[in-house]
Amino acid sequence: MPGAGTVPCSGAEEQGGPEGPGARGQRLTVVWRNVVLMGLLHAGAVYALVLVPRAQPLTLLWAYFCFLVTALGVTAGAHRLWSHRSYKAKLPLRIFLAAANSMAFQNDIFEWARDHRAHHKYSETDADPHNARRGFFFSHIGWLLVRKHPDVIEKGKKLDVTDLLADPVVQFQRKYYKTSVALMCFVVPTLVPWYIWGESLWNSYFLAAILRYTIALNGTWLVNSVAHMYGNRPYDKHISPRQNPLVTLGAIGEGFHNYHHTFPFDYSASEFGLNFNPTTWFIDFMCLLGLATDRKRATKPMIEARKAKTGDGSA
Repeated sequence: MPGAGTVPCSGAEEQGGPEGPGARGQRLTVVWRNVVLMGLLHAGAVYALVLVPRAQPLTLLWAYFCFLVTALGVTAGAHRLWSHRSYKAKLPLRIFLAAANSMAFQNDIFEWARDHRAHHKYSETDADPHNARRGFFFSHIGWLLVRKHPDVIEKGKKLDVTDLLADPVVQFQRKYYKTSVALMCFVVPTLVPWYIWGESLWNSYFLAAILRYTIALNGTWLVNSVAHMYGNRPYDKHISPRQNPLVTLGAIGEGFHNYHHTFPFDYSASEFGLNFNPTTWFIDFMCLLGLATDRKRATKPMIEARKAKTGDGSA
């Protein structure tokens, strides 16, 4: 697959150009290369399901472990650490999260964080990369199959990303992104089962690389689509993001989306930090090890005041 900035799974074409219905009435410009590659990826994932009964149990466990590492590279890394700076991480943890982020193959940390900051600052406008007002399909995967709206590019350039430019781990990963993706997303997941316990390369590749990768992608995309359309809004009924338990399961703790958009600085991304939120558990564990510090939290009075003022009255 193509590398940073052109991968179909991570971002639409950077060139400014006409987009689709709902974007100032402009014509949709499809990037057919992305459509073909994304179609092949999902076809490969469907085929991989046939291989599940034939694989060794250790291979399935390994694929699940790779899924968790992949997800943490996005949730604890690109999202909560680098996009929102909701906690601080020591160098060893930043290196691990950067490697995990390469396993996720959703664009390098710099581009992911920049686009996510645009998503929050310009949520559900033409400058939002996956504007949910353009429908479920667009916000889930369609935004990756068309050229970016000119506003996404123009306003994205105005965002403050000096912290990302100053982080040597972010810059190293960006410089060697293609190599790190090839190794972390495909080579390592495939070779470990084959070399250590004798799984076939065929099963290893389709289960630990292709199927794992596709599931992780869709878990992330659910936050952009489902969590902006289905669920309650106990913190702010005037914004689209919702609380959605199913998304929480698929994105290891990122489904408390109404809370997150109301308090984006909170490292837990939820009011209920010890409910099902594996990303929060991971960050807390890293704090116990001394690898993470300065976790930011919304206070209880702040949360209750906001719920009383703008919430929809739900629990």
